[in-house]
Amino acid sequence: MAEVLGADDLQTALAGLDGWAGDPSGISRDAELASFPGAIAVVDRVAEVAEELDHHPDIDIRWRRLRFTLSTHSAGGVTSKDIDLARRIDTIVRAAA
Repeated sequence: MAEVLGADDLQTALAGLDGWAGDPSGISRDAELASFPGAIAVVDRVAEVAEELDHHPDIDIRWRRLRFTLSTHSAGGVTSKDIDLARRIDTIVRAAA
């Protein structure tokens, strides 16, 4: 099982991500797309990646605005799995912008 990142390691990891913030219990990022269909397309792409990684984010959809929240529930906080998925989400959001 992946280990929960300490506060210092998490801050270092967050520095290399786009707009993610949080603490060892969870991280989140907001993204605003040009349209509602564009936002849903991003959610669809993230869902495919999440299935591939067998690691699933919480996603809140509000029209064109998305909030992704990551935490490895089985570990009780943020692990390297969350950082890997956050990087993939960043790539998807950048490609959709």
